Amino acid sequence: MDLNTPIKQLTRVGKITAGRLAKLGLRTVEDLIFYFPFRYEDFRNIVKINDLQSESVVTIRGKIELIANRRSFRTRKNVTEAIVADDSGQIKVIWFNQPFLTKTLKQGDEIFLAGKVSGDDFAAQMISPIYEPAFARLRQGELIHTARIVPIYPLTAGVTEKQLRFLVKQTLPAVRQMKDFLPDELVARNLVAADNFLKLSEALEQIHFPTDEILLAAAKKRLGFDELFLIQLRIQRARQELDAAFAPAIKFLQKPTKEFVAGLPFKLTDAQRQASWEILQDLEKSRPMNRLLQGDVGSGKTVTAAIAILNVILNGYKVVVMTPTEILAQQHFKTFQKLFVKNNFRIAILTRGSKFVGDEKMTPKKMTDLVNVGEFDLLIGTHALIQEKIKVPDLGFVIIDEQHRFGVKQRKALARAKQQNVVPHFLSMTATPIPRTLMLTVYGDLDLSIINQMPAGRKPIITKVVDENNRAKAYEFVRKELQNGRQSFVICPLIDPSDTLGYKSVKQESEFLAKEIFPELKIGLMHGKLKSAEKEMIMARFNNKELDILVSTSVVEVGVDIPNATIMMIEGADRFGLAQLHQFRGRVGRAQYQSYCFLFSSNNDPAAIKRLKYLETCVDGFSLAEKDLESRGSGEIYGSRQSGLPEFKMAKITDFELVALAQKEAKWVLENKKITPELLAKIERMEFVGHCE
Repeated sequence: MDLNTPIKQLTRVGKITAGRLAKLGLRTVEDLIFYFPFRYEDFRNIVKINDLQSESVVTIRGKIELIANRRSFRTRKNVTEAIVADDSGQIKVIWFNQPFLTKTLKQGDEIFLAGKVSGDDFAAQMISPIYEPAFARLRQGELIHTARIVPIYPLTAGVTEKQLRFLVKQTLPAVRQMKDFLPDELVARNLVAADNFLKLSEALEQIHFPTDEILLAAAKKRLGFDELFLIQLRIQRARQELDAAFAPAIKFLQKPTKEFVAGLPFKLTDAQRQASWEILQDLEKSRPMNRLLQGDVGSGKTVTAAIAILNVILNGYKVVVMTPTEILAQQHFKTFQKLFVKNNFRIAILTRGSKFVGDEKMTPKKMTDLVNVGEFDLLIGTHALIQEKIKVPDLGFVIIDEQHRFGVKQRKALARAKQQNVVPHFLSMTATPIPRTLMLTVYGDLDLSIINQMPAGRKPIITKVVDENNRAKAYEFVRKELQNGRQSFVICPLIDPSDTLGYKSVKQESEFLAKEIFPELKIGLMHGKLKSAEKEMIMARFNNKELDILVSTSVVEVGVDIPNATIMMIEGADRFGLAQLHQFRGRVGRAQYQSYCFLFSSNNDPAAIKRLKYLETCVDGFSLAEKDLESRGSGEIYGSRQSGLPEFKMAKITDFELVALAQKEAKWVLENKKITPELLAKIERMEFVGHCE
């Protein structure tokens, strides 16, 4: 057996089982070895039957005195009952719908049973415990399923925990063939510096079948370090590549920049000025800029980007702005048309539903032709920008809005037209606050500019968690606000009703509000399944105050700017992360009016309510993101499959000490040219999506 041995060649794996394991991504021995448990059961406590206590989780060793199947007429289940005894007493054991057990387990067999004890001291029993023949210890040298710390793996239909543990145990000897991909010097240094840093082979053995808690923690640390180290190495190699590349040097044009800023209908904040200067200084260099502009919702990132765009276009280069949604692309298109109305720039939009140069609508072919010959100054679009037929000439500057939603392949596709090692400058923008450890771990290749001030005149948004007893009062408050000429968003987690999830849908809620609560008001509906033209029409009606309430899914999370909207109602608020709720809240409060955010939840769990109430007092997006990262993980902050985030199996990005160690060692490897062939292969194989433009 070696790492490439197909699973179907292992003992007890037939064609059907191999197919089921393939659904878990398990096709080879190596796949199994790197399929880590997500939790563990501690069954090390072996107790005599007479000493059992109700609700305790234990292992017992005893002999089967009686075992038989019967049919339960009340529940219509097959029930297997057994009496198991040791030298101190007897206990009743029950399994459901496993009639085959009477063929596997026989009277007189000595077995280990692991699980929770139920009943009382006079009639203790175990229901559906894990069992393992005692002779397994003699045969294998150790038990797999009982009397130890037992691994619990993610499963799929038709695959059991016992099957997976059996297969993993079979394959673990192969780890001894595996050469550690970390340089020997790095491993040796950390083995000396920390008593809980394991070699790779030992870490893999301990992560599946740990000897004790100390070695399990050490295995998690080593494997978590590996994940962080590989990302850091990938990031820092990308920085080296950028250092070797060239970008057009964009000369700072002071006079037109001052005229542009003076013509704005508002005064820039100091934070906007600082961020703009950092970007302009980067653009002047012939080394490609790779910068992240981070600012809370409504802080003025778009205007800051516009100052840079102005300079790039006046230097004779093209600019591309890429957004994750069509709504946001259309919003930017209109915003930049207003901002650059005096400059006569040719501004174009290319999305699935919109193809315009200025106000002139284009056919797909004509749009592609115009883009490819450079008949524009500023091009805004969605994923449509990275189709193979699009090749932008003289591309000097690329802006990615809400950049954590794009992977490196998508961003690289924008730079396809690079020639002679010349690449465009990159600016990534996000309103989603990124905690310090996540910034260091995932966005370490980006220089950072932060806009941490809000424009003058903005009032703090009043946020309240509303229980069902006060829902009617909230509706009445909303009615009065809308009668005063304001507008409201209502966010629902689902598009269509669901009997199983129990959360409200936009279709259901818009109908309910129109018929039962606000029959006198005009209500619109927005969700991702609508055609582009329908979305555009609905947003235009809402923007023109033809609608009082817009019921929507999270499609309005970013980029929607309706200054007259002062109410944000969020149904099923417990289903969203705090950072995402903060994004929704940022859709209101964008003018001089007092604005409000009401959070509704049918989840009465005290922990869930406490988490939501944190929004009532906290208006700092960074604090909210840190709290979400601590309690829910990065997937909950940014969406479980956002393409800009790696999926960690073992690493915790809140472990700043380990993050810092991984960064330090990655720098050492590069500076000392210690990339081994195994490490190089690992980097090339790793499924990493990041910011390495």
